[in-house]
Amino acid sequence: MTTKFMLGTKGRMTQIFDENGNAHPATVVVAGPLTVTQIKGEKDGYTAMQVGFGAMKESRVKNPQIGKPFKYLREFSIGEKEAEIGSAIDISIFTPGDIVAVSAISKGKGFQGVVKRHGFHGGPRSHGQKNKERAPGSIGGGGRAGGRVVKGMRMGGRMGGDRITVKNLKILQVDPSTNTLIISGAIPGHPGTLVEIRG
Repeated sequence: MTTKFMLGTKGRMTQIFDENGNAHPATVVVAGPLTVTQIKGEKDGYTAMQVGFGAMKESRVKNPQIGKPFKYLREFSIGEKEAEIGSAIDISIFTPGDIVAVSAISKGKGFQGVVKRHGFHGGPRSHGQKNKERAPGSIGGGGRAGGRVVKGMRMGGRMGGDRITVKNLKILQVDPSTNTLIISGAIPGHPGTLVEIRG
């Protein structure tokens, strides 16, 4: 059950020094504030809170979302937590030291070969081989799969653009005056990507 949650956009990476002088990689996230737009209850069959994030022109809002001029709308499971429609949620709900999970869409890398996509080592540049170092090699014969390609065979293809969740990250700094969180480690996506933070 989610107890703390926040939406934000990924910023730059930085490093934070602890009291012993050790540097820790970190990511800056501009988060919140969120506005509660809907409460799901018994009528919906589950309990959740829908929140809006990011300002949007009223003229660009789609008809079903009139009255909710937000760029992003997301739902979070809240259990029995009480909230009022229109109330605001800011990053003050987090404190340094909180352990969170961060979800975002990873960078799209287009069509990639097996060396980059799956970590294949490739073949040696020897014994007359000059331009097949990054080739995938054999994918099996008719004996194993009846002449077809086995499902899940690691081959070249589209890479990236997946929803990735990184767990056990630590909140290092919270700055409500600028709506900025500094989170340990790297998180998925490019700068400007929407990130979901759950505590």
